[in-house]
Amino acid sequence: MFKVDIFQLEEILTDFGIDTKVKSFIELQRYHYEKHDPQSKEVRLIIKVELNNQLPIVIRFKNETGVTLELIENQSRFASLLLKNGIETPKQYSCGGNYAKWYSVGNYDVIVTVEQFVEGELRYIDSEIAEVTGRLLARTHNIAEHADYHVHNDVLFNPLQENDLFSVIEFLRYKDQLMSIEPDLYKSIINQYEECLDRISVFRDEPRYAVQGDISDCNLYKTEDGKIGMFDFNRCGDNNLYFDAIMQAVFVARLMNYPDNYTGKSEELILPAFLRGYNRERTFSDMQKKIYPYLYAVINAFWSADIIWNDNNLRHSIEAGDKEKISMWMKEIDRRIHTLFEIPLAY
Repeated sequence: MFKVDIFQLEEILTDFGIDTKVKSFIELQRYHYEKHDPQSKEVRLIIKVELNNQLPIVIRFKNETGVTLELIENQSRFASLLLKNGIETPKQYSCGGNYAKWYSVGNYDVIVTVEQFVEGELRYIDSEIAEVTGRLLARTHNIAEHADYHVHNDVLFNPLQENDLFSVIEFLRYKDQLMSIEPDLYKSIINQYEECLDRISVFRDEPRYAVQGDISDCNLYKTEDGKIGMFDFNRCGDNNLYFDAIMQAVFVARLMNYPDNYTGKSEELILPAFLRGYNRERTFSDMQKKIYPYLYAVINAFWSADIIWNDNNLRHSIEAGDKEKISMWMKEIDRRIHTLFEIPLAY
């Protein structure tokens, strides 16, 4: 297992211009690759370092398949670009003009970055925070577009490919089983999906720019003076900015922690607030408003939690051969794919 000691940390910090003694350190996050492969040399470790007479520092160690020094450097440079343009995000420290550097630690090779530690990590989202976060996202989009900044990396929220919100591929995988039980509903769903996809694809060839890629309650923080900031650019890459805005909005409205009194109504409170905030900084075009109902319908119909992850999901029903539940899900997916909500921008 990858390990690091105080002396190695002090060497790294000196390289990054922080010449002070380390008091202690703790792990904030570790991926245990060796559980699946004892011989693995892959690493993802984030530690918080307490220093003498200086604010804490975060050091990230990474060596993962498909992750290059160039990628991490560009992600870090994007974070630094946002900071320089007024976005609240941790300061990135540099070493010899670069933000990322290879180190050999023990018998592991790892890419290292160093950044300021920030307090105030958000544990839940309410409508007020959602609106401010929407504005924050829009400002990052404006900065990336103005600077023509790019990070060549896959993102979580591209509706034209498999993504972290919905899964058409998983639905199509069970075509034979679904056709044998509900052939008319299956055809109805696919026909409407193809109509939605055709409309969404009007944005297929639009320019793509760097996005933070994973705004969530665990990647947002609130400063003492009330500003909302973001950190963790691990999923930063290029995306269509409209797609990123809508899918981040749905993610924020469905997959975070909310106040207790939001139970059962989080989306109706959070989604309009987020999109309203975004629209005030970066106005949605008439075409974007026109396409929203079709994009939302696809997200809603093939929502991954209902297709794959929840206890009573469609996949479980198919594997169990439960025809009654399969029919129930098919009717619900058909309803969702045909329900076209306008973009919620009430003021």
